[in-house]
Amino acid sequence: MGSVQSFETPKSRGGRPGKIDAPLNKKLSEVKWGEYRLGDLFEVNSYTKRFDANKVIVLEDGKYPYVVRMSNNNGQKGYIDEDEIYLNEGNTISFGQDTATMFYQEHPYFTGDKIKILKAKFREFDKSNAQFFLTTMAKSFESFSWGRSSFSVDIIEKQIISLPVKDGTIDFDFISSFIAELEAERIKELEAHLTVTGLKDYILTEEEHSVLDSYEDWEWNTFNLEDLFGKSTRGKRLKSADRIPGELPFVTAGEADEGISDFIGNDVAIFSENTTTIDMFGSAKYRNYKYGGDDHVAVVHTETLPKLASIFVTSAIHKSSHSGQFDYSKNFYAKDADALNIQLPSRGGQPDYECMATFISAVQKIVIKDVVLFADRKIGMAKEIVNK
Repeated sequence: MGSVQSFETPKSRGGRPGKIDAPLNKKLSEVKWGEYRLGDLFEVNSYTKRFDANKVIVLEDGKYPYVVRMSNNNGQKGYIDEDEIYLNEGNTISFGQDTATMFYQEHPYFTGDKIKILKAKFREFDKSNAQFFLTTMAKSFESFSWGRSSFSVDIIEKQIISLPVKDGTIDFDFISSFIAELEAERIKELEAHLTVTGLKDYILTEEEHSVLDSYEDWEWNTFNLEDLFGKSTRGKRLKSADRIPGELPFVTAGEADEGISDFIGNDVAIFSENTTTIDMFGSAKYRNYKYGGDDHVAVVHTETLPKLASIFVTSAIHKSSHSGQFDYSKNFYAKDADALNIQLPSRGGQPDYECMATFISAVQKIVIKDVVLFADRKIGMAKEIVNK
């Protein structure tokens, strides 16, 4: 199976994750701020050794992460098995030199090309406050465009960031307490979301156990996408300059924000929830919300299926379409979706959607169990910290 894509309903720009709640905003407004030159706070070092992504074997799991200039997954492309003398220090910030993507790296790591290592010059820097520094650093670099060659060491060191101060020095106590309270708010939101969606239930049913146990004995068959769901469709091109701000998610090609490039108010074709999109690179994603899409996105009409079966089908589509044969020079279009063949579990020669739905339900419970237990632990810890 390929990876299961996009379960959640997107939020509008104003309500995206990361928005600070009113009480915390008030707390921030009462703080005194000071400006600091980045180079006075961090050493800007080169990587110990550059490892070319085309010349190394990238593993899905391993001991040491491989950090590159990607904007998600903490910059980690995977893991590589190389000589440990080339590891960069942990408790540092990896900085993409031509993308200004930056992530806190708790443990030692290897790097790809054009990554700088920012090492704190102050002993208080650690995992508990790193996200605060990353946020104010990102704000400092937001005026730069992607691909600038000007992210030299000198440019990085000269950037000015704002930090809370007390008695003329950085107020690390405030930073730590603020991050703890912010985390507590987010964990509460997570708990509420798990409750509303019913995902707090992680106990497998007898049927789910049976489906998992029999996985290797399933009957699989090949099915054509058009035969199953009819012809795929696509939206129309809508340039950024022509977009009117609104609430409708607008899907384009790309992995960032699940391919949602904007929220619009334009009069465009609206695609149904419980459908699957395939972008120009062959990346398939399940959508459980209504959305618009541009001409680089093919829509597979799985809306008549039960939700969990649709998610399974999306994973099967992704495995077939995201094979590396599509890129900027060869785009994936709706006609390619119609010609696509996918592998699905079957019964009597027909897709076994009931089996698919039960399987996804079981997988969700297995995955969510650790999340629920994590949320419960973190809520307890956060209450202790905030009440001190």
